[in-house]
Amino acid sequence: MAKPARPRAIKPAVNPAAASDVAGQPVIASSVADEAAFALHSLQQAHANNKRYDASDEELMKFYEQMVLIRRFEEKAGQLYGLGLIGGFCHLYIGQEAVAVGLQSALQEGHDSVITGYRDHGHMLAYGIDPNVIMAELTGRGAGISRGKGGSMHMFSTEHKFFGGHGIVGAQVSLGAGLAFAHKYRGDGGVCMAYFGDGASNQGQVYETFNMAALWKLPIIFVVENNGYAMGTAVKRGSAETHFYRRGTAFRIPGMDVNGMDVLEVRQAAQVALEYVRAGNGPVLMELKTYRYRGHSMSDPAKYRSREEVQDMRDNHDPIEAAKAELIKRGVTEDKIKEIDKRIRQTVAQAADFAESSPEPDAAELYTDVLVGKY
Repeated sequence: MAKPARPRAIKPAVNPAAASDVAGQPVIASSVADEAAFALHSLQQAHANNKRYDASDEELMKFYEQMVLIRRFEEKAGQLYGLGLIGGFCHLYIGQEAVAVGLQSALQEGHDSVITGYRDHGHMLAYGIDPNVIMAELTGRGAGISRGKGGSMHMFSTEHKFFGGHGIVGAQVSLGAGLAFAHKYRGDGGVCMAYFGDGASNQGQVYETFNMAALWKLPIIFVVENNGYAMGTAVKRGSAETHFYRRGTAFRIPGMDVNGMDVLEVRQAAQVALEYVRAGNGPVLMELKTYRYRGHSMSDPAKYRSREEVQDMRDNHDPIEAAKAELIKRGVTEDKIKEIDKRIRQTVAQAADFAESSPEPDAAELYTDVLVGKY
C-alpha cells in the first residue's frame, strides 16, 4: 500500500517588488517604499552639501567675542568656586563654546525658546543675557537673574525666553516639548531649542518626548551635546548606539551629525534645521560632537581620561583658536584680537566685582515664587 503524500507547506505569495529582511521574511512593498521615502527625509545630506556658514568678517568677529566671553566667564567662575564664593554644584562650559554660540546665533533672541540642563552659563551668555546678573546668580546674590535662589544650575529668564537650567537629568527635554507646543498653539512661529547631553540621551522620558513631538509635529530642535563622557563614563561604555543623531529614526525624526568644535559648521547646520522646523515639518535631532576640558563639575578630578587626550583637543581642535586663525587669515591683526580679549577680561572682572559687592537676598525672598503668578 502506497504511503500517503505529505502535504506541502504553502508558501505565502510574495510581491515581486518586495524585499526580504535579514531573517528571510517577506517585507511588504509599501514598507520598502516608505523606507525609501524616509531616507529622503534625512537632513544629513543637506548639511553635507554645504557644511560651513559663509560668515561676514563682522559675524565671525561676533562669534569669536561670544566664545571668548563664555571661556573667560567660566574660568572666573571656577576661580570664585575655589574661593568659596559659589556654593553647591558648578558645571563649566569650557571647550563647548561653539555649540551654544553657533546654534543660538541663528535663533531669534527673545522669540525662540531655549532650555538646557545644568551646564547652562554658556547658553545664557550666548543668548545675550547680562554677565553681571549671571555671575550674581552664581554667587547667590539678590541681584542675580533668579534673585540668588537658583544658583549655577537653575537660572531662568522669561524675558529672554531662556527657560533653564535644570538639575534633573533629561527633564528639560520633555519641558522643551511643552515650550514647542506653546509656540505651535499660539501660532507665533517660534521654535524651541532643547539641549541635553550624551548621558541624558538614555533617559526614557527623552524617547517619550521624541514620539510626542513627532506625532504633533512640534517646532523643536533636540540638541545632543555629546562631549564624550556624560558624568564620567565614556560614551562607548554607556550607550549601545553611540551615533546619537540616529536616535530619532524610530520616530521619523531626521538627524544631523555636526562637528561641535567648529562654530561655522554649527551655525550652518542650525540654519538647515531651523528652515526645516519653521516650515512645519516637525522636530529635528542634532548631535554636536564637542568636548569639555574640565571635569563634569568642579568636584570632578576627571581621572577617567588622560591629560594627553585633553591637551590634544586643546591644541588641535579648540573652537576659539580655530575662529582666531580664521580671523587672522582674513586680515584681522593680532593687536585687534588682543584688544577684544582685553575688553572681555574687563567685562568678566566687572561681573565678578558686581557679584561680590551685591547683597544676599532678603529673608523674605524665601516666600516669593512659591506659586506661579504671571508670566
